[in-house]
Amino acid sequence: MSETAPKTNPGRFFEDFALGEQIVHATPRTVTGGDVSLYTALYGPRFAVQSSDDFAKALGYPAAPVDDLLVFHIVFGKTVPDISLNAVANLGYADGRFLRPVFPGDTLSTTSKVIGLKQTSSGDAGIVYVRSIGRNQHGDAVLSYVRWVLVRKRAPGTPAHAEHVPEVPKAVPAAELGGACPPIALSAYDEALAGSPYRWGDYAKGERIDHVDGMTVEEAEHQLATRLYQNTAKVHFDAHAAKESRFGMRLIYGGHVISLARALSFNGLGNAFQIAAINGGRHVAPLFAGDTVYAWSEVIESAELPGRSDVGALRLRLVATKNQPCGEHPLRAGEGYDPSVILDFDYWALLPR
Repeated sequence: MSETAPKTNPGRFFEDFALGEQIVHATPRTVTGGDVSLYTALYGPRFAVQSSDDFAKALGYPAAPVDDLLVFHIVFGKTVPDISLNAVANLGYADGRFLRPVFPGDTLSTTSKVIGLKQTSSGDAGIVYVRSIGRNQHGDAVLSYVRWVLVRKRAPGTPAHAEHVPEVPKAVPAAELGGACPPIALSAYDEALAGSPYRWGDYAKGERIDHVDGMTVEEAEHQLATRLYQNTAKVHFDAHAAKESRFGMRLIYGGHVISLARALSFNGLGNAFQIAAINGGRHVAPLFAGDTVYAWSEVIESAELPGRSDVGALRLRLVATKNQPCGEHPLRAGEGYDPSVILDFDYWALLPR
């Protein structure tokens, strides 16, 4: 019997990427109300604009938009089989822009372009930089972001065929924010229903906010979450293979941590209803089932948006910890991070004025 070519996909290794390559990712995904409900069950976000059709319509939306991070995770999940199936770690994000709102019934698809390659000094892996763009069923871009990921080599020691480290902005300019937020009818913004009396002008640069609450991660939750996004990364699913890994167990998807911390931030930032941009992010340390996540935020910058008197932007540093309440705002320890810190996330949020 003659041999046939393998039909399965083992994932790409560092040698398989080429600078400038365009990748079309499989499995378009129609977002439904069920996705929104499950996302709420996993994280418990309470932002009124995304929770209530009536609240959103009063402000000027056609319906309650899908949570920005749910959009991010779905767009991100499409990329995993082609980008990070053989990843050692996802290293960071930058220049993330939410360009249009997404509503239940919209279909999301993703493409990526390889914009950078850099092999490690050890020669057994390399860093792959991509810009990924999520589009709706009309072909309109709803999200664009850069990420870089450490990917194993198929043959350690193989020299890189090309190397380039792209430049990315430290932050998305405030003047370029707001595309995914329609004009807001401020007279209809009900602070009691929103759950917070604090608007954009009530926050000051340098202010630190302990979000107080903690949330313990269950094994089933992070598995369900990663499946919800159709993220096939082995490090999140295969407990048998994980026994031979550095940690001896499955890692929780970094986006799960971001969503937990964002949901916790409602207590103190209840009117920060939209993530307008992701400036940067680092997964500082791993999170495992059974750990409890806490969070705090720092206001880095406050900015007006050109031509808009309805909303303003806060640039926020969101820090998440594991098993450590954040009353003392843990962050640094010497030249590194405090051992409790698991996430350092820089983003722009929109608030009513």
